[in-house]
Amino acid sequence: MTTVYFVRHAHSVYTPDELGRPLSSEGMMDAERVTEILGEAPIEVVLSSPYRRAIQTVQGAADYFGLTVEVHENLKERTLSKVPIGDFATAIKKVWQEPDFSWKDGESNNEAQSRGIQIFEHILEKYDGKNIVIGSHGNIMVLIMNHYNSAFDLSFWNNLDMPDIYKLIFNNSKLISVEKLWER
Repeated sequence: MTTVYFVRHAHSVYTPDELGRPLSSEGMMDAERVTEILGEAPIEVVLSSPYRRAIQTVQGAADYFGLTVEVHENLKERTLSKVPIGDFATAIKKVWQEPDFSWKDGESNNEAQSRGIQIFEHILEKYDGKNIVIGSHGNIMVLIMNHYNSAFDLSFWNNLDMPDIYKLIFNNSKLISVEKLWER
C-alpha cells in the first residue's frame, strides 16, 4: 500500500507573482499545525508544487523527518486563464461543468487533470509502498482525486479548507480509501 498525504497550501498573501506568493502569518501558523499532523506518520518522501506557498506549507514536515522537498512543475495549480477573470466562481463552475472548455490561455479541467495524473501516476510508481506528502493546490488536487473517484468534484472543492490534508491509500494505482485529516 502507498499512502499519499495531499496537502492543500495554507493561506497566502495575495501578490500577482503566483510562483513567489508567500504564506500569510495565519498561513505560517497553520503550516506548523500541518507539520504536527504529518509528524504522526512515518513520512518518507515530501514533494511539492514549485509555488512558494505550497513548499512553505510542507517544509516543516520535510524538516521534521530530515527530508528535502522534491519540487515537481506538474503539481502546480491549474491555469484558469492568463487574463483576469471578473467572476471567479462562475469561471470555475464553467470549467467543471464543461471539462473540455478553457478560458483564454487557460487549461480545461481535462488538460489540467491529464497533466496532474501524469505526474501523480509517476509518483505512485516511483514511491510504491511509501508514505508520501504532496504540497499542492485545491483545483489540481481535486482534479487528481476526481480521476480516481468522481465524488471529488466542484462541490467537494468548494468545501476545502485552506490548508487541508487528505490521506489517500492506494494499492498500486487503485484508490482504496480517503480520509480528511485537517480539522480547525
